[in-house]
Amino acid sequence: MKQQVEVKTLKEGKYVIVDDEPCVIKSITKSKPGKHGSAKARIDVIGIFDGQKRSTISSVSAKTYVPLVERKNAQVLSVGAGIAQLMDMEDFSTFELPIPEEYNARVIEGADITYITSMGKIRIDLR
Repeated sequence: MKQQVEVKTLKEGKYVIVDDEPCVIKSITKSKPGKHGSAKARIDVIGIFDGQKRSTISSVSAKTYVPLVERKNAQVLSVGAGIAQLMDMEDFSTFELPIPEEYNARVIEGADITYITSMGKIRIDLR
């Protein structure tokens, strides 16, 4: 799911789609309009699911897409071989997700964790 907005409404820490990948905005630099052109915005982002740095330049009045990112809670049912089996706390569906290396010690059986979902992708996200 995505929504169309103008570039001038974007802010740091919010989300935007760059190269068909949902990303979090790290910095926005806006230039002043020139004699024959409109103001431009340079947006530096990091991908939510792949961690890649990207940047894009567009007109401030141009339209861009913003992903709908949801944070949900789940309970860890089992852990093994770098994969956790989770149960969503709202609809009680079960699914498996790979455990990122930085969260290996924090994902234990019976614990409640948060995960993020956007554009059909899911990732464990502990803050």
